[in-house]
Amino acid sequence: MKRINQYKKLFGVENDIELKTLKKSYRDLVKEWHPDKFQNGHELQEEAEIQSRQIIDGYHFLVSIAPETIAANLEAYTETITNSGIADYQHKGLLLEITFMDGSVYEYFGVTKQVFIKMINSGKINRFAKRAIYPNYVYRQSKKVL
Repeated sequence: MKRINQYKKLFGVENDIELKTLKKSYRDLVKEWHPDKFQNGHELQEEAEIQSRQIIDGYHFLVSIAPETIAANLEAYTETITNSGIADYQHKGLLLEITFMDGSVYEYFGVTKQVFIKMINSGKINRFAKRAIYPNYVYRQSKKVL
């Protein structure tokens, strides 16, 4: 959640992420912090490189959790959580990463340690995740393992 809030703040996003508004903010920030703008030992050259990397990472991250992106990928996501079992999972901080049998890897944000412990202690991890994780947490597909 901290990462989401940090990127929302960077792009000036209040509540819901709208791709059109996000794209405009992204372009404005890239123009402002593009490394080519600060050349020949300019005092902000190093900071511009760091900022531009953060802007690019933030943009791709926010696009991946935007409602429009979620809606566009809902069919594939539903197919994965319905028909593929959980192959592996990791919990770090408030991030739960689940790898499915079909090779899809999804990140769920805001999953507390208590919820994670309940999940691993439940006799049926898939069933618990379908009821308590999938419908209740912001998620994104992070990668697809072959």
